[in-house]
Amino acid sequence: MRLPSIFLAITVSLSSSIASAGDWPQWGCRPDRNMASDAKNLPASFGPGKPIDRSRQIDMSTTRNVKWAIVLGSQTYGNPVVSRGRIIVGTNDATLKDERFKRTRGGLVICCDAETGETLWRLVVPRFETKDKRSNLDHLNLGICNSATIEGDRAYIISSRGDVLCLDMNGQADGNDGPFKDEGQYMVAKGLKPAKLNKFDADIIWRYNMITELPVWPQDALSCAVLIHGDFIYAGTSNAVDQSHINVPYPDAPSMIVLNKKTGKLLAVDKEKIGRRMLHGQWSSPTMGKIGGKTLVFYGAGDGMLYAFEALSKSPAAGKVATLKKVWRYDCNPRDYRYRTDGAKILYQRIHGTARNTTRGEGPCEIIGTPVLYKNRVYVAIGQDPRHGTGKGCLSCVDAATGKRIWESRLVERSLSTCSIYDGLLYIADYTGNLHCFDPDSGKRHWVHHTDPEYGKWVFKTNSPLWSSTFAADGKVYLGTEKKELWVFQAGNKKKVLNRIRLLEKMSNTPITANGILYIATGRYLYAVSHNTGGARNKQHPNQE
Repeated sequence: MRLPSIFLAITVSLSSSIASAGDWPQWGCRPDRNMASDAKNLPASFGPGKPIDRSRQIDMSTTRNVKWAIVLGSQTYGNPVVSRGRIIVGTNDATLKDERFKRTRGGLVICCDAETGETLWRLVVPRFETKDKRSNLDHLNLGICNSATIEGDRAYIISSRGDVLCLDMNGQADGNDGPFKDEGQYMVAKGLKPAKLNKFDADIIWRYNMITELPVWPQDALSCAVLIHGDFIYAGTSNAVDQSHINVPYPDAPSMIVLNKKTGKLLAVDKEKIGRRMLHGQWSSPTMGKIGGKTLVFYGAGDGMLYAFEALSKSPAAGKVATLKKVWRYDCNPRDYRYRTDGAKILYQRIHGTARNTTRGEGPCEIIGTPVLYKNRVYVAIGQDPRHGTGKGCLSCVDAATGKRIWESRLVERSLSTCSIYDGLLYIADYTGNLHCFDPDSGKRHWVHHTDPEYGKWVFKTNSPLWSSTFAADGKVYLGTEKKELWVFQAGNKKKVLNRIRLLEKMSNTPITANGILYIATGRYLYAVSHNTGGARNKQHPNQE
């Protein structure tokens, strides 16, 4: 939320190890989604520099350990991925400066050169528009909120308008390939004439729109990073409640689908009817690994349940759509989060005030972070929409073969984060501002650090909320905060802070590494960080501010 051709060979066979120091072509680098790498010689500090006057461009002479830096949008929630010398990152269109396109508070996908930061191509995604007043999709100017998945010369990403897209990694520079030829119309706001394409524009190979085809009803944003296995693409649909925050327009719609990666044809869906138990939204990404001779797909759903499905082994007959076979499901919410001692149901806390009979901060939660598969166990935490504030959470360790609980910890509060398991230790952040270090075998917590210096002063509020996930590599653990800070810890069962770096913008993303470079995306900037590097400013496309 990240692998080239060797991806298929190691998809399920190495689910208990961490990522190699090469490319990072998908969220979590590999299908097990573990946010860790065996990369070495990564810096524990960098200087983010200063903007030039009031410009968003960075004065590179004021940076430290920065190879290059580029401007993204005004908010960035799409984590970068790296493959074959190219980076793809999703953001919003706030910095779009091109007379062919109109800013709509929509999304933007940027592909740049990993060596120089030079913009190679862009995909403009105008804001989702509908006359249905129940919809609040794409209204927060969040842009593209998920990581691309790169395989060979193709990238797969879910747009802010509900499209699963297959993109040519070369953009329009080598011509308009694939059956989809209408990029000029796709990238302009509704009612405008198609844009004349050039080599700096994206090339869409195929498009599958989940909102119209299935149909589904996303809430706020779509944030699933798709998973590739063979010729199959697994994607979460983000089906959820509507603007009322109570009603689910499509309660029987699938929460996960399988598409043919070459054509975008729908091949399979789940039929668990998760929408009938929907708490609020669905923003998690699928995880995969081989367990007991079977390849399983793990999905954290909007009902607070962790599901395991058998991976599709072959395409269904022509004209048919297969049903994904459920192997097990596990409730990641302890029973007393859902029911009182007298058996009364505890209602889900809504954004518009406290639900009837529910005390603020209590009640069940959905799964927002991505499950991590490690040594035949699945690790995942529960959480809620950040606007709901802090509250009771839980980190679960589940047997990947049976779906039975191995251990749980209620020391982790509501979390949006995916965990990192590195050198025999598990690291996970929670929304309150805590970084936890656990023993992944026993569930014993070794230490916790509060990134909010005023932690505990405010009830159900935090001055340093954490949207980011941890990233562990080179004996270090990195974690960004909404308070414009990047923390660096020494990996180990004893807490040691190595650095606390002040950033120019809040950080909702997770650091990654590829080929010896640390990539750090903040709200407005993407940095390539390495030891003792300076360098000239990047050569961004002139139409990119």
